[in-house]
Amino acid sequence: MIEIKSIGQIKKSGDQFLIEIDNKYLQGLKGLEGFSHAQIVWWGHLSDKPEQRNSLVARKLFKKGPDKMGTFATRAPARPNPILTSTIKIVEIDKEKGVIFTPFIDAEPGTPVLDIKPYFPMERVKNCKAPQWCEHWPKWAEEAAGFDWSKEINF
Repeated sequence: MIEIKSIGQIKKSGDQFLIEIDNKYLQGLKGLEGFSHAQIVWWGHLSDKPEQRNSLVARKLFKKGPDKMGTFATRAPARPNPILTSTIKIVEIDKEKGVIFTPFIDAEPGTPVLDIKPYFPMERVKNCKAPQWCEHWPKWAEEAAGFDWSKEINF
């Protein structure tokens, strides 16, 4: 049996995103303040529908990509288990209130958070390879914010 519980949720305040942790998990934030980034594991609740869980082929997601891609070759939220991850920049942590402030996360306000993991520099991959159709994408997260994704993704 698999049991998954939310530990908090994504919120938004002005231009900033917040990851609010439930009170019972506050002690789990101890030591996270030394990290610049974290990996947020979240539940794609807006995609948690039987038809999306059964969809294993995605339509043309990327303008320069293939017409069809298998779900496991995408980061699309429609998947058998809508468990998604995002790497975020930690701007500030309020350990007393259980809030992590970040400039951006690609999840909607109200999204359930399942887990938080520190991002370690050793997780970078030196010779990472991607298909030719997306080789021109930013190589670093800091460059992605200024990239014109509207030319790449079929929203």
